[in-house]
Amino acid sequence: MAVLVTGGAGYIGSHMALALLDAGEEVVVVDDLSTGFAWSLPPAARLVVGDVGDADLVGRVIREHRVEAIAHFAAKVVVPESVADPLAYYLNNTANSRTLIEAAVRGGVGRFIFSSTAAVYGEVDATPVSEERPPAPVSPYGRSKLMTEWMLADAGRAHGLRAVVLRYFNVAGADPRGRSGQSTANATHLIKVAVQTALGARPCLEVFGTDYPTPDGSCLRDYIQVTDLAGAHLDALAHLRAGGESLTLNCGYGRGYSVQEVIEVVRRVSGRDFAVRLSPRRPGDPAAIVARADRIRERLGWRPRFDDLDQIVAQALAWEQALESRRHVRA
Repeated sequence: MAVLVTGGAGYIGSHMALALLDAGEEVVVVDDLSTGFAWSLPPAARLVVGDVGDADLVGRVIREHRVEAIAHFAAKVVVPESVADPLAYYLNNTANSRTLIEAAVRGGVGRFIFSSTAAVYGEVDATPVSEERPPAPVSPYGRSKLMTEWMLADAGRAHGLRAVVLRYFNVAGADPRGRSGQSTANATHLIKVAVQTALGARPCLEVFGTDYPTPDGSCLRDYIQVTDLAGAHLDALAHLRAGGESLTLNCGYGRGYSVQEVIEVVRRVSGRDFAVRLSPRRPGDPAAIVARADRIRERLGWRPRFDDLDQIVAQALAWEQALESRRHVRA
């Protein structure tokens, strides 16, 4: 019996694949490699190159590998891009998820873990934000994820599919053992971009918005370390295997850092100064969003191990240096 990880060659998905393998699980990955990397997966993870929107392919994978649970990460994730090209997001994030959910129901897969996002909350007037807050996404990205949450809830009522929806806040860092990290060259994650700038791979770091109603005028976010996030998925899987009910849970630490604060941490940890350019706000970016994260601890027993921004930045820095060494070896 295997766990199917969609998007498992990507940033968060590859950490989930590693966590499952570390726990002795059988893992099969479906990834179209549009943003993921086959080399990020160990040989023990069986990689099927393809699209989760291909119903025949997914159905065959479920049958051949006797899939008993699905962890669904495959998605487009850039908020401004979703504003510019919303239909691509509704295809990749919503329509393809609908195909995957139907394949799960048809294949008798009763357990589903969904990679959702804090973007479903939209503009919040107070933080931390709890799961009780009604969703009000302000971007096609957030709406595309919320639609999948609705589909899972409806499939649960109609077909008995049990799902844990995990609403991520800002994911950062890398595997502490150096096996995986954020590898996409044009990634927009703040910590990765700041680290690349500190290392000279980018000429400057652009700060989008300096007039938000926050202490220093820049956006405020809750950063969760990626291995801790993978651990939350393992806890969700254990919950479902024990017969637990469907849940929707925030994944964050309950503490916010501004863009300017992150920049200062990157400067301190890297020991390097770098140029910063101040720019107008981007569409779809809320001013501040921090998790109320007590429910995931109570319901899943989740206990984070890497809740330290300096440590997260150090991991990102080490991974970026490893990527640079890899490029030199391949050249």
